[in-house]
Amino acid sequence: MKRATNVLAALSVCAASAAFAAPPAPGDVVYEDGAVAQSLTGAPGDPAAGKVLMNKGSGNCIACHAVSDLSELQFHGEIGPSLDGAADRWNEAQLRGIVANAKMTFPETMMPSFYKVDGFIRPGNAYTGKAPEGPLDPLLSAQQIEDVVAYLMTLKE
Repeated sequence: MKRATNVLAALSVCAASAAFAAPPAPGDVVYEDGAVAQSLTGAPGDPAAGKVLMNKGSGNCIACHAVSDLSELQFHGEIGPSLDGAADRWNEAQLRGIVANAKMTFPETMMPSFYKVDGFIRPGNAYTGKAPEGPLDPLLSAQQIEDVVAYLMTLKE
């Protein structure tokens, strides 16, 4: 009985440790045919938070994509495909890969890589042409990626 209790305690500690493990660094994300099978956070995304990111801040997906569910917002973009029915066209792993680094699936896309920090021309510093020094942060955090993916999974035809 004591051994079973110890095993359960050890499993509980491992599960708790996994739940609080840091997300992978952007360069450590594993892509398979452009898809990212594992959650970047180990926790489910929040579709409501993802919906907000579609219009605000670093996400701003509707600058390029139309989304009927966000019809109350103006100025939907037309250079990317409509995201209506995104969950019917791609599975969760594919959507995670596309949001994290679309160039892994669509090499010629102009969509930003939202979870990438290297391998591109560094942005200028307030339009001065002077690139910032030091490491760059990804455009979206791992949790924000999961939130956007959770919202996109609600977009079915």
